[in-house]
Amino acid sequence: MSASTTGPAGPAAGPAAGFRGVLALAGTALPLYAFLARLPAALCPIGTLLLVNERDGIGGAGTVAAALWLGQALGGPVIGRLADRRGHRPVLLAACAANGAVLALLVRAALAGLPPAALAALAVAAGLTVPQVGPLARARWARLAGRDRALLGSALSLDTTLDEASFMVGPALAGLLAVTVHPASALVLAAVLILVFGTLFALHPSAPGPLAAPGGRDGVRLWSPGLALLFALAVLQGAAWSSANTGVNALAKSLGQGGSAGLVWAAMAVTSSVAGFVTVARPGPADLVARLRWTIGAQAVLSLPLLAVSGLWGAAAAVAGIGLAVAPHLIALFGLVERTGPAPRMGEAMTVVGSGLIVGQALAAAAAGPLAAAYGYRAAFAVSCAAAASSAVLALAAGGRARPGPRGAA
Repeated sequence: MSASTTGPAGPAAGPAAGFRGVLALAGTALPLYAFLARLPAALCPIGTLLLVNERDGIGGAGTVAAALWLGQALGGPVIGRLADRRGHRPVLLAACAANGAVLALLVRAALAGLPPAALAALAVAAGLTVPQVGPLARARWARLAGRDRALLGSALSLDTTLDEASFMVGPALAGLLAVTVHPASALVLAAVLILVFGTLFALHPSAPGPLAAPGGRDGVRLWSPGLALLFALAVLQGAAWSSANTGVNALAKSLGQGGSAGLVWAAMAVTSSVAGFVTVARPGPADLVARLRWTIGAQAVLSLPLLAVSGLWGAAAAVAGIGLAVAPHLIALFGLVERTGPAPRMGEAMTVVGSGLIVGQALAAAAAGPLAAAYGYRAAFAVSCAAAASSAVLALAAGGRARPGPRGAA
């Protein structure tokens, strides 16, 4: 490895554990590459919907987008495991090349009029080859920060905030490109970004070599009660997002303003990003279990105004309120993954929990969509509130299981 895996001795607390301390670990290039390389993850779902909807309508577009989610949920842990066993660099280079090529094939197939089944198959392949930049970036920060918990907290906070910012920029950019250039533009841009910045991220000196023995004979188990709990919380978080998003889209459509749904949903990303940057600057208490509990509880309470929403301004205000708890929640969640998952399989642990978010989104979309069609947008909002409340109950009842044991244990 060409980069330090322990990070500088660095200050343990105070301002240097914030932005300056994080940037001192690897410079500005790593967060920049990581942000631009993960932007395709936000561009591809909405880009797929826009491209296929133009040709086959929303029903066919939803099926192809769901296939993309399915592929990503299944492929994420596999890529994480390979990155741990073979090193980030070769695995990411191969994934970036494959993902860029499959996205190009998906665009070509859609424009050539191939049947929906062919598009769905290519979408699954696109999901399977997503390079998992976000989870692997978190694994890198964990190694760079070493034992400095304050610095690690700031690094994971910054990385999670970059995730939130990408999901604010991605959908807006995809919509703008679809209107001003072509419905395929978002997927073309995603392919270019992953080929260029995914490659730069792979080649960055922070990329670790193999951490686990090839063939999985290192004797370190991945799953533990704590990691299983964090995965379940991630599924519920994804479900809360997806059903709220479904409700926003159903509301906008019922008001004849379907194109406004993306702007309404962006309100959550804005407030979540702000909350994330505040968390980087002022990390707060170090007890991640306590932070996880109160942020999940806050999100459950902040979700309740969705049930009273009757217009787009009210919906924007409600999702903006929820956003105040989202980034702090995810920062605590992935911070606990770093402390709970086995060190030699950290990339896999991060991708498994990341896949939990995707699984929750897919399951909730499958449930909330038909409910909104049958009973109105408030039914989808009710699913979101139920998922958030279930997450809070689970965190309060079993949050102690996520408390880290000996480092690197299964």
